[in-house]
Amino acid sequence: MTAVKESSTQNHNKTANQLQCPVTYVMNKLGGHWKPIILYQLLNGSKRYSELRRAIPPITEKMLIQHLKQMEADNLIIRHAEPVVPPFVTYRLSEAGEELKTVLAAMVDWAEKDYQRTGASFEMVDECLN
Repeated sequence: MTAVKESSTQNHNKTANQLQCPVTYVMNKLGGHWKPIILYQLLNGSKRYSELRRAIPPITEKMLIQHLKQMEADNLIIRHAEPVVPPFVTYRLSEAGEELKTVLAAMVDWAEKDYQRTGASFEMVDECLN
């Protein structure tokens, strides 16, 4: 991912908007397709990189690494690396990440209701949040 020039107009407008709107603030932290899915996978406890990769098959390695780094920088997850060979790295939710459990549960509730309007239902949703 390329760095955004700090003095750019786009970066200035984004920062100003983030200070004025809590929804923009949250979307800057959680925005995108993969971040909520990664957080959702970490709700049940810490996972190694390979476990996350298996749990989210469609994500590319580049995207998973990129989002894990961003979420660590945003203090949503904690990366713990054991000083052994081969490296043993785990990821878990930080305190701020744990507080998102209710947000993710609300998203699941809304999705189930909206999906039922179409006459269908999700499989194994309850298992994912326990």
